[in-house]
Parts: sequence; C-alpha cells; structure tokens
Amino acid sequence: MSDHHTGPIKTPSQLFWVSLFSFIVPVLIIVGLVNYVVSDEAPAAGAVNQELAQAKRLQRVGTVEIRDANRPLRAGAEVYQNQCAACHATGAAGAPKFGDMAAWAARIGQGYEALLNSALKGKGAMGAQGGGEYNDLEIGRAVVHLANAGGASFPVPQKPAQ
Repeated sequence: MSDHHTGPIKTPSQLFWVSLFSFIVPVLIIVGLVNYVVSDEAPAAGAVNQELAQAKRLQRVGTVEIRDANRPLRAGAEVYQNQCAACHATGAAGAPKFGDMAAWAARIGQGYEALLNSALKGKGAMGAQGGGEYNDLEIGRAVVHLANAGGASFPVPQKPAQ
C-alpha cells in the first residue's frame, strides 16, 4: 500500500505561477489602489473643481444666520403661498388641500396648538417647518390661514407685547 500523496502542483513551473498569482498580483493591485487614492491628481468624490471640493470638506457643521428681529411679520397667506402651497394646493403626499372642509374637519377638531405643533415639528410626509426662513409666529399664521379656509375660525396670532 502506498502512502504517496499528490497535489495539483506537480512541477516547479506550476509552483512559480501559483505563487505569482496568489501573492504578488494581489499585492501589486493593493499598491496601485493605494497610490490612486493618495495621489493629488485624483478627482475628489463627485467634484470636478478641486478648490470647491476642499471647501466642502472643510465646511463647518453649523452656521450662524443673522436676521432682522424687527422686520414686519408676514401674513399667513404669504407664508402659505411661499412655504405650504406646493403640497397643500395640490394634495401631494396626502396633504389636505387648501379649502377642503372634509379633509380639514378632523384636523381642526384637534385644535390650533396641535396643528401648529404638527407644522413646526413635521408630520407624515411633511417636514418640520420650524427654524426655517419663517419664524414660529409666521408659521402659526399660515396654519390659521389654511385651517380657516377649511372651516375653522381660529384667530390670527399676533406678536406678543414687548
């Protein structure tokens, strides 16, 4: 009986080629990829302009926005037209349409505070409106404008006395 074991490599030439493809080629591929990633000539991810790409990478996380606190408040109709009409005029994403009393009845029953809270924090497909271009009082005026067109009789919020 023979205890002679044989494998797939039978000659030194085969051993050379297996070694080459198993070890040397992957190392060369890795070295090439590393050189490509660290080279200065490689374009930044998704950007053609190198200076713009660098500015985006170095951009601060937060921003400071200075607003005129004494500017006149915008009317609810104006805020609705600029901020809300895109969805509420067409009923996109399940938004109750402007003036649709049946769609607004259940929402109006929740009260002004619940509607304002939904508008400021977002609800369903509607994103949060608070903290954007309009202050909370102006968003409240738009909520009143929408709700009153749907059958409510909410008073228009006014700026509190100083």
